[in-house]
Amino acid sequence: MTSPVHETGDLLARHLKEDVTFDVAHPVNRLTGRESVRDAFFEPLKEALSHVRRRDEIFIGGPNRREPGGHWCASFTHYLGNFEKPLFGVKPSNHLVFLRSGEFYRVEEDGRISEAKIILDLIDLMRQAERFPLPRLLGTEMLFPGPATHDGVVPVGQGDGEKTLDLCEAMLADLKAFDPENFTSKGQTGDDGYWHEDMLWYGPGGIGSNYRWSGFEKDHRASFLTAFPDRVGGNHYCRIGDGNYAAVSGWPSMTMTHKGDYIGVPATNKALTLRVMDFYRCASGKIMENWVMLDYLDLFAQMGRDLIGEQA
Repeated sequence: MTSPVHETGDLLARHLKEDVTFDVAHPVNRLTGRESVRDAFFEPLKEALSHVRRRDEIFIGGPNRREPGGHWCASFTHYLGNFEKPLFGVKPSNHLVFLRSGEFYRVEEDGRISEAKIILDLIDLMRQAERFPLPRLLGTEMLFPGPATHDGVVPVGQGDGEKTLDLCEAMLADLKAFDPENFTSKGQTGDDGYWHEDMLWYGPGGIGSNYRWSGFEKDHRASFLTAFPDRVGGNHYCRIGDGNYAAVSGWPSMTMTHKGDYIGVPATNKALTLRVMDFYRCASGKIMENWVMLDYLDLFAQMGRDLIGEQA
């Protein structure tokens, strides 16, 4: 009889290149080769979350505008199961959890995956296990909802994905510069702005979610730009559009200096990097919803905090 490990190995052999690389959020980081991916990512996930399964909310694909090009798929999903054993050092709760995951996959012409980038929201997993490692939440912590239109999984019959990506790229270009007095950026809001007035921004563990641009500034942007005023973003390896959806990611995307206190960590003046994934839904020329995955365990490690090691 085939063991579960062998079953996983057979499945990965069909869908992953032998020399595949997985870059996973801290503390997993770089994995090389199918066996390493199986033993250090998939098997721990299956072991920790009993009867684990995934629930995709967004799953899109398309040609990559950024180097190295290629065809990529991107998904925002939850892994759900009973959290019965430790996962990458996070202690279990013995209760149901929904583990957020942002995932980008490069798919080769033979249909197999050669490269993957994955951000698991382990800080939010710690919150669900009642081991939240930070002193406070900036916004509202919640289960990430799927798109309001419920059409984000392999979208069909929608708008032009290239135009959707054009809109998001224009927004990102103007988002870089900001007024240090009020943290606003050119062209983001208003009749001619990129964002719908009822925009929803879903942030990762430690930040939380917020509603409308005023909520985004109050619950995330002001504190982030105060702490990292010289941040430079947009260093993306992948940008794709599909229907009304777009997804971008950088590994890392941002470089910055820690010049102000941030969620309980005093300024260190250290040069930092941040791994980022953004998923967008657009309609009628406006960005309606934005799901954001950030590797905050890696960021806090650079600031001198081992959030997993500090848990009770």
